[in-house]
Amino acid sequence: IFTCHSESSEKHEAAAVTGIYRNLFRELGKSDLEIANKVNEAWNQLFYGDAGNERIYYEVGSDMAYIKDIGNGDVRSEGMSYGMMICVQMDKKEEFDKLWKWTKTYMFHSSGGYKGYFAWQCKDNGVKIDNTPASDGEAYFATALIFAAKRWGNGSGIFDYQTEAQDLLEAMLHQSDDGVGINMFNLKHNQVVFCPVGEAASFTNPSYHLPAFYEIWSKYAKSKADRERWLIIAETSRAFFERTAHPITGLT
Repeated sequence: IFTCHSESSEKHEAAAVTGIYRNLFRELGKSDLEIANKVNEAWNQLFYGDAGNERIYYEVGSDMAYIKDIGNGDVRSEGMSYGMMICVQMDKKEEFDKLWKWTKTYMFHSSGGYKGYFAWQCKDNGVKIDNTPASDGEAYFATALIFAAKRWGNGSGIFDYQTEAQDLLEAMLHQSDDGVGINMFNLKHNQVVFCPVGEAASFTNPSYHLPAFYEIWSKYAKSKADRERWLIIAETSRAFFERTAHPITGLT
């Protein structure tokens, strides 16, 4: 979904636009059967492997699930959003919906300065440990929801994926419009902030920049002004990568 197809060193277009999706396993000479087996084996281990030492996906009742940070023994918005991205790419709607319902039930802020955002850290029983939103989690939630809308169509309530994504995009750009809260993207510098709280909102982080996502958001944001803003933010991020990456190693 994220790979780019390049016809020259000067022109790069998203696979979602060209319809050409690279498969690096196939380019290494692996057969389609080998590739399918490799990917499915990873899926089965991480989502349905041994609960004690293999899986990271845990179901709660009949309609919710969480991705556990095994190293820290908690649940994080980053992991939940990555889990949803895995599910939509693997065409696993049931697991996607269970993760999303847990996220909306326990991590979502419905009011206050973080309204529309998600707490970045919870216990596995759903109790919030830290209310602060982490910008990478929101970014992956929004994009996974847009992909879900395109792959499966929209349902109702929290499963109206596109509306949920659009609401989140709006919050990221307009949280401070009512004088309460901080935007997840600084509109002066057109860059994502580390976290929309205090000093953490005064700087950015190269690893949080996702220009390919912003280009997708520019097609689905509610207003024309926001769609144009996301394209500006994408352009800014691509230029930022060049400034922050070492010219030889590429490390940021």
